Amino acid sequence: MSILERLEELGLTLPEPPQPAGSYVPALKSGNLLFLSGILPFRDGRLLFEGVVGEEVSIEDAQEASKQVVLNALAIVDAAEGLNNIGRVVRMNGYIASAKDFYRHPEVLNPASELLRDIFGEEGVHTRIAVGVYSLPLNSPVEMDFIFQVATV
Repeated sequence: MSILERLEELGLTLPEPPQPAGSYVPALKSGNLLFLSGILPFRDGRLLFEGVVGEEVSIEDAQEASKQVVLNALAIVDAAEGLNNIGRVVRMNGYIASAKDFYRHPEVLNPASELLRDIFGEEGVHTRIAVGVYSLPLNSPVEMDFIFQVATV
């Protein structure tokens, strides 16, 4: 089953790839690796949520935002290389705008990691970093970047 067929089976639709908010490219291929720039949880041109997790943003809303970031990332990958040309997910880095006493960073990203596994199977199991930060661009509660392995060079 192709990745696009798997998305359909899961009832997921890829959004339009988000456009860069600065002077960078959304994806860059080096060898057989595709590096994605930081991605925010945009849906229909707007951030799903704004603010700090543990203050204005609940952990459940931050989890929903992390899943939206995955869909945005896959839209970028599809535009850059075609999703069916991806061999595996290598790395996911997650940054969470966190309240001073918020320490549940991995929980924010777990749904995103699980979504990648559900879509790619064992090839979706990846390495990961979950980091709490003071603020993120545009007052986003989460930002993530990814490395994918392209099946063909």
